[in-house]
Amino acid sequence: MGNFAKQITDTNFKTDVLDSDKPVLVDFWAEWCGPCRMIAPSVEAVAEEYDGKAGVFKMNVDENMNVPNQYGIRGIPTLILFKGGQEQERIVGAVTREAIAKVVEKYV
Repeated sequence: MGNFAKQITDTNFKTDVLDSDKPVLVDFWAEWCGPCRMIAPSVEAVAEEYDGKAGVFKMNVDENMNVPNQYGIRGIPTLILFKGGQEQERIVGAVTREAIAKVVEKYV
């Protein structure tokens, strides 16, 4: 795990994501997921690039069931961009760092 993308849980999701005054990207992932591991460096790079302008969090779907169920996460990796407590955009599957940054850039 890098220094910029932080772990998030069912417990602190509302406070850190929904109540944030900045846009927040959440990466729903699991340890056993190859594509999740493949995009992890890209998620971390975007977290570093937008540090201070947007939040970037990673939620392990095996350890946290409530939020992934609430948002209908069926396949991972799934990245959801939240702003103002609402889902704005969703990316499913392994994508490039540029594709992730492009989504975040729209909301900062």
